[in-house]
Amino acid sequence: MDFRLTEDQRALRRGVRELLAGRFDREVLRGFVDAPSLDRGLWRELGDAGFFSLRLPEAEGGVGLGLPEAVLVFEEAGRVLLPGPLVSTHLAAGAVPGAADGSVVVTSVDEGLVPWLDEADVVLGDVTGAVPVRSVDPLTPLHRLPGTGDGAHPYPPPRTSSWGDPRAERLPTTGLAEATLLTAAEQVGSAQATTDMAVSYAHARSQFGQVIGGFQAVKHLCAGMLVRVELARAAVWAAAVTGDPVEVAGAKLLADDAAVGNARDCLQVHGGMGFTWEADVHLHLKRAWVRAELGMTAARAEETVAAGL
Repeated sequence: MDFRLTEDQRALRRGVRELLAGRFDREVLRGFVDAPSLDRGLWRELGDAGFFSLRLPEAEGGVGLGLPEAVLVFEEAGRVLLPGPLVSTHLAAGAVPGAADGSVVVTSVDEGLVPWLDEADVVLGDVTGAVPVRSVDPLTPLHRLPGTGDGAHPYPPPRTSSWGDPRAERLPTTGLAEATLLTAAEQVGSAQATTDMAVSYAHARSQFGQVIGGFQAVKHLCAGMLVRVELARAAVWAAAVTGDPVEVAGAKLLADDAAVGNARDCLQVHGGMGFTWEADVHLHLKRAWVRAELGMTAARAEETVAAGL
């Protein structure tokens, strides 16, 4: 199977990158950090650009593309830390009026957490009793459902038997699989961004008379980051093509590891500078931590992969 991008897919990725670079640069990101809110104007621009209607048939006003193209788009969103319930609104396009064109913001219950509840127009799922919780990511406000914190799980444990194959009871539903994969794609984009940040800083920062990129320890950190992001990207792209829910779970595990691990190593490359508020790497680490708890946690993904072996 040929997993190389087509010219149309490369053009799509390039177009989304240019759109986000012009509309959501670092200055805008920092403005959102200082005053967290959902930019409705940007949301509608994303809708006009086909971000949410990407996989709707053309007859229904969509772009008519597939999950592999959606993965490329969400990878770009993750690279710039684009805020908001992007996955929920994308999945609701065609089912919730206004979601496709960005005039309506849709959020949903995800592993007992509800992102952007206060600013959403439509909430999918019962959020009775949801209470605000302090989010480690300043750009992802969260509510939690009662009974789902402190080790409690919003989903019943899978049934097992010594007879028969329990896979059908352990694999995620189609909607959850798609949400998981798109969240994993965002993680890959973040992992790529922190890799680029680390390499750029290693080329610019000098210590002891030479750039720190010349030191073996820094080289090893950057090389390890590259390996993580490429493995995760390959897994996410492959799962987008095959649609296999076990591969989706494995891709989420690799993507979470890449996003969190690369952000941590990027901090190490930056040294003391990386721990300051001015460095963007801490925002990637915090978002990676939050995403790791959304779209399928590591524990659920591990169970899904194990059940499929």
